Amino acid sequence: MDWDKLRIFHAVADAGSLTHAGDTLHLSQSAVSRQIRALEESLNTTLFHRHARGLILTEQGELLFDATKSMNKRLEAASARIRDSEEEVFGELRVTTTTGFGTLWLAPRLPKLYELYPDLKIDLMLEERVLDLPMREADVAIRMKEPSQADLIRKRLMSVRMRLYASKTYLETNKAPVEISDISDHRLICQSLNSIQVAAGATLLQHLMTYDIPNTFTVNNYFGVLQGVINNIGIGVLPDYLTEDFPDLVRVLPDLESGEVPVFLAYPEELRQSKRIAAFRDFVQDEIFTHRRKMREAVEI
Repeated sequence: MDWDKLRIFHAVADAGSLTHAGDTLHLSQSAVSRQIRALEESLNTTLFHRHARGLILTEQGELLFDATKSMNKRLEAASARIRDSEEEVFGELRVTTTTGFGTLWLAPRLPKLYELYPDLKIDLMLEERVLDLPMREADVAIRMKEPSQADLIRKRLMSVRMRLYASKTYLETNKAPVEISDISDHRLICQSLNSIQVAAGATLLQHLMTYDIPNTFTVNNYFGVLQGVINNIGIGVLPDYLTEDFPDLVRVLPDLESGEVPVFLAYPEELRQSKRIAAFRDFVQDEIFTHRRKMREAVEI
């Protein structure tokens, strides 16, 4: 098959429109249409259903689109490796992590990374679902469990536990719980048990709910839970990495916490030599080392 025609087919299938694909490829709509017709004739099949709202792939078109998506991912990977042969750290780095960790821990630290590498472009994708790194849905991931996909380089960064916190202002007007049964006297702020979350956090929540808590405020990510806590709505279930950046959080029921949640950084084997990956990995490891030291100093004080 003609590589150029496949490139044009991929753009049309991705855009769902000859006009939009032409804009992307800097070709006229008629030129794009001719190439698609020629490809269909060479394959002796119809790749698109045409209708007033755009184009829909046929079954044969879907098969070809799956192939061109895979090809495109591999070409992107090859392009990234070629760019990474330069000495400078520059270009786009697609990072995926959870909404809570990405908004509350990682994003506030990125200005330091940009100071070191001003030409680096971070595309931060906050997803609770696990993106497919070998298929290049992202370049590097920070996840709250060990990745199960093959052909990944993985590095354990730290451990997290879910604990109960309230704001200093809230505790000035509300008596802090002394025993776990006292939690029923407060509004509990947490993720819903139906939300995607780490198993250790869900287990802690299930345990808390056995105490017949009449008043809850649920949010589907820890950013929302934190907002509820710092705005004095009640007592929240939050990851312990927040206490460094939010010193007004006060831990309640200090003997109560979730099981350990491992945090891993992972990236595809084929990006082992990537200077952008190395720069990001080393930066995150340095920040976590600093974070751990501050947490130890806080405990000693």
